[in-house]
Amino acid sequence: MPRSAIPTDPAAVAHALHAAAIHLLRRVRQEDERSGVPPGQASALSVLVFGGPMRLTDLARIEQVKPPTMTRIVAGLEAQALVRRRAVAEDARAVRLEATPRGTRVMHEGRRRRVERLTRSLQTLSARDLQILARASKLMEGLAKTT
Repeated sequence: MPRSAIPTDPAAVAHALHAAAIHLLRRVRQEDERSGVPPGQASALSVLVFGGPMRLTDLARIEQVKPPTMTRIVAGLEAQALVRRRAVAEDARAVRLEATPRGTRVMHEGRRRRVERLTRSLQTLSARDLQILARASKLMEGLAKTT
């Protein structure tokens, strides 16, 4: 869409925002390959690092997969020493998943690489465009809480 044709119709804005978000995330996601963690595992690990320890069923719900699929994902993360299981004191049968220090480091390094790549791209923009994107990011964050 040409820059001069900025839509105001909610459906058109939704389409443009969706397309832009997908393209942007695909570009910065290229940095994730350097971590050596497959995308499905990286997503689950990210939830544990930035969201905190949780039960497998909760992680599966957040990641929108079935518990057996999440069991396989977690097994892969455990094999790489990125996640560990911890007993829940209140319930001897329950287990919480948590990121290991190594898993946390992998996620923080990945986030740093993504942000650095995005920063390099943003450095080509004018101060006005940066202000517009800063405002847009706040609006998008608000939308994420209501969608």
